[in-house]
Amino acid sequence: MKRIFRTIIGMMLLSIPLCVSAQDVNKKVDDLQGKVDRMPKISGFVQGMYLANFDEDFKFTDNTFRMRRVRMSVEGNLAKGLTYKIQGDFSRSPMLVDAFLKYKPCNEFAIQVGQFKTPFSIESPINPVNLEIFDYGESVQKLVGYSDVCGVGSLGRDLGIMATGSLFPVETQNGDKFGIVDYSLGVFNGNGANQLDNNNRKDIVGRLEVHPGLKALTLSGSYYYGKYTKDDNVNCTRDRWAAGAQYNDGNLVIRGEYISGTTGVAHTVIPEDLGYFNSNGYYGVIGYNFQAGEQKIMPVLRYEHFTKDASIAKGGTNWYTVGINYWPLKSVNFKLDYSLVQKEAGDNSHRVVGILSYKF
Repeated sequence: MKRIFRTIIGMMLLSIPLCVSAQDVNKKVDDLQGKVDRMPKISGFVQGMYLANFDEDFKFTDNTFRMRRVRMSVEGNLAKGLTYKIQGDFSRSPMLVDAFLKYKPCNEFAIQVGQFKTPFSIESPINPVNLEIFDYGESVQKLVGYSDVCGVGSLGRDLGIMATGSLFPVETQNGDKFGIVDYSLGVFNGNGANQLDNNNRKDIVGRLEVHPGLKALTLSGSYYYGKYTKDDNVNCTRDRWAAGAQYNDGNLVIRGEYISGTTGVAHTVIPEDLGYFNSNGYYGVIGYNFQAGEQKIMPVLRYEHFTKDASIAKGGTNWYTVGINYWPLKSVNFKLDYSLVQKEAGDNSHRVVGILSYKF
């Protein structure tokens, strides 16, 4: 643990000269910007969904309408380089989703404190409205803290502090400006959104992304080192790692990722419900935006596999999804997805999902 904290402190110290250099270069530009605009910006989105499940013979098993997400956020500037964001979800009681302060003195270094998404996986940072299908995949849901197999965490978020930055800036011949390396490294409670820590351990989460000479191309690696406490005050393992790649030029989207995790405690005296198992999952998705003015329509193909406990023979599930992602307006999106759900041990089933989103 001391080594991890030394690593974080070292990253911060290394970022100081980078920030000083960047601020010197941009000082004249900053002087021309004048006063900081402190007017808050209000935004949000609403998602209404229809879900229908069918058995192997395409007979209805269940179907429902529901409000998937109803989000509203307020964000703005408090001072030069100091921003804030507060986001709530009114489909869940309501529930606090994000609440954080972020200080960004330069592109190479920023510090963020509060409640926000943990920096794990290449898919989790994507806004759900902008996903190619109706929601995050099963491996992301189960191993990135949305409905985690460990039984704690929600919304892919946690309370903590995180350092981020973009290093080695370049500009291509067509005018694209980006950093070759983006990093995020944080310390979190480990119990998920809106929850206090219930042990003396903090979870360490980090993501490193590399753009090898092309802004549209991202190579990503993530690591989650954590402990969670459940029955009998037993500290359980929650370790995760992920590796993925994405190409997204605004029209063509190709993304794939492998996620693996170890969960529980490896002691026979521990109650069986705590368990100890290895999970793994992977997915690949491809889509292409066909544009006509403001309208965009994207046919999508996605394959995904997830196994909760790799020690169980034929314990995995495959999802084969075909869908349409349609933007009639910049603020309105409709997705229609069909999935064949194939259990390695058991009957197949079918799923149809339609989701209408609008943002403001």
